Amino acid sequence: MKNSHLVILALGVALTTACQNQKSETVLAEVGTEVSASDSIPGGYGASLDVSGVVSPAEMVLVVEKEGNFEGKISGEIKEVCTKKGCWLTMELPNGENMRVTFKDYEFFVPTTSQGYPIILEGIAVLTETDVETLRHYAEDGGMSKEEVAKITEPKREITFEAVGVVIKDKA
Repeated sequence: MKNSHLVILALGVALTTACQNQKSETVLAEVGTEVSASDSIPGGYGASLDVSGVVSPAEMVLVVEKEGNFEGKISGEIKEVCTKKGCWLTMELPNGENMRVTFKDYEFFVPTTSQGYPIILEGIAVLTETDVETLRHYAEDGGMSKEEVAKITEPKREITFEAVGVVIKDKA
């Protein structure tokens, strides 16, 4: 009798675990994130991209400075990623500044370990002023200490990018 209880308990645990794993895969599929079977970083996230017509960050900056915004595709390298869940990343611009990239409607994320990977982004870049509270939030997500976060006291005028889709490429 004891053994049959153990068998039923083991089956219950196995079934619960299988259902939980299936549930998380369903959520990923619903938000449009492509996840490869090997769980590797390179791949598509968000909307599918046609990788033609990609411009450099320098070309994008010129358009933003002239027109106030840019809509299209750019390429670069991921410098930093939100360490909590991959809900933003940064890319370095030609002037040495970092451009923060967020994802449209919070619909997808990128792997938290994707720093240093080449990337293609599609979306909209705008010149904006980021408030102190948001800058502090990003600093916390990036792993800064409380002392470093407290030093952020001024808003920042910067180019930000809202991506609808991302392709992370293999490292060279």
